[in-house]
Amino acid sequence: MKAFQFPLQKALDWRRIQLELQEARYKQQVAALAGLDRQRAEVEASGIRAEIQVREWSPVVAGDLSALGNFRLYVKSQESEIARRRFQAAQKLAEQQKLMLEARRRCRLLERLKDRRLTEWTAGRDREVEEVAAESYLARWRRRKPA
Repeated sequence: MKAFQFPLQKALDWRRIQLELQEARYKQQVAALAGLDRQRAEVEASGIRAEIQVREWSPVVAGDLSALGNFRLYVKSQESEIARRRFQAAQKLAEQQKLMLEARRRCRLLERLKDRRLTEWTAGRDREVEEVAAESYLARWRRRKPA
């Protein structure tokens, strides 16, 4: 019997490549979202540090309070911008997750088909081997049997 060959192997290989690509893009989106979260935390922490520093100063001058007020506004605007970018990144992540899951579904579909065909081929091969063994046994039995 000839060796097992899956006729859709090239399609399966292509689906696997597509899946790897979609998974890589998904990981990039996850990393981008995590980067925005880190950036938001850094901006928030810098605002808190500035607030604490100004409160620790003994003679607080009006200019210092004005600068702190301006810095607070800057921090708020940065946080708003990061929140906007994070929302967009979260949407892209959700879209990419859908694409990745669809690629995974298509790949698994072909893999299950390949497994099913391999199981059928294995069963056919086993039947063929069993038939050859039975024929061989019968042939030896007939040769030994006196006429």
